[in-house]
Amino acid sequence: MSRIEGFAPAKINLTLHVTGQRADGYHLLDSLVTFAPVGDRLSVAPADELSLGVTGPEAAGVPEDGSNLVLRAARLLAEKQDIRRGARITLEKCLPAASGIGGGSSDAAAALRLLARLWGLDPLPPPQSFAPLGADVPMCLAPVPQRVGGIGEELRPVTLPPLPALLVNPRIEVATPAVFRALASKTNPPMPDSLPAFAGAGECIDWLAAQRNDLQAPAIALAPVIAELLARLGALPGCRLARMSGSGATCFALFETPVAAEAAAERFRATYPGWWIASGTLGDQTQKAQPASRA
Repeated sequence: MSRIEGFAPAKINLTLHVTGQRADGYHLLDSLVTFAPVGDRLSVAPADELSLGVTGPEAAGVPEDGSNLVLRAARLLAEKQDIRRGARITLEKCLPAASGIGGGSSDAAAALRLLARLWGLDPLPPPQSFAPLGADVPMCLAPVPQRVGGIGEELRPVTLPPLPALLVNPRIEVATPAVFRALASKTNPPMPDSLPAFAGAGECIDWLAAQRNDLQAPAIALAPVIAELLARLGALPGCRLARMSGSGATCFALFETPVAAEAAAERFRATYPGWWIASGTLGDQTQKAQPASRA
């Protein structure tokens, strides 16, 4: 086994309701999360020590030292499992950093899946074991649609229809702590107790439209271009819903067909060639994220 490769899909918050704040400052969330068929790629190979190299079109500014969540995850796993071996980790960065689609957290989760294969660990410790790495890492370990509660430790898989989508980042970074500080109300209603059984994408999108991302308004206050982007997405032919993901600034537009989503992507690429733009069908990315051995 010389190298193991894997995929780290972008995480999309279809909804994000901030329902409270604990005494320790952590915010309570009720969020519907799914995953995109676009993302970063990682590989691991045997080595005496843990190391990280970063390549790819979005590599600029991504650290390769211990501040990177990938190395932090690797060291935490080695510590928990008393592993005395290392690994050479390579991250091909294709998702923009600090963009509200969980790139760093998904990278860390993918590294954990790959290292588990490399080091012969089966199964991994429970997702909640990796909560010290941040709220998004546990939910990214299994890239399936799920409802996330608490501070990210309550994970419940849900059934959603495939959702064709356009993803756009206008090349601005919005700091998550600043967005939470700008949030006017920290106590907002959660989603309904149970999700409907959706007959298809259109029915699901109609339901999502009645939900919220509570961080969208404060993010717009900090970066007004997000409001402009949402208006442009909402005006696209066939767009059924435009919303921001996470704390921004990446936004998504949902469509009923992949053809409509790709046509919208082509239009945006022609109009905004400097922006990060991707399209695909949101949903279960487990198969695509499976580690694969390479000679």
